[in-house]
Amino acid sequence: MTDTEIIKQLFRAENKAMVEKDLVTLNDVLAPSMELTHMTGYVQPKLEWINQIQNDEMQYFSSKEEAIKDIEINGNKASFTSQNRVQARIWGGGVNTWPLQMKVYFEKKNDKWIIVKQIASTY
Repeated sequence: MTDTEIIKQLFRAENKAMVEKDLVTLNDVLAPSMELTHMTGYVQPKLEWINQIQNDEMQYFSSKEEAIKDIEINGNKASFTSQNRVQARIWGGGVNTWPLQMKVYFEKKNDKWIIVKQIASTY
């Protein structure tokens, strides 16, 4: 598999894991220092995000990929922009479907790609 295919599959694995509450996979694909910047601007550390998924403070029901674009790979660093329709209940709100755009950053460490940062917006 090419690096492009690997990082796409890594992101798809993350999305599947957040819907299935597969905390082992989330822990595996996300760097220990990964931060997720939400649409609100809140910057959330990895372990807090995983904990909120585990405790249903953040419930993801589906994530349907519409596009992955602007792929850049430079040595051991990579990024792309994804566009997914994500159905979720976040922090006690109602169930909504968002057109979620994520700028996703990756690093290759010990010959393994891992997600190091994500920034959410809408499209």
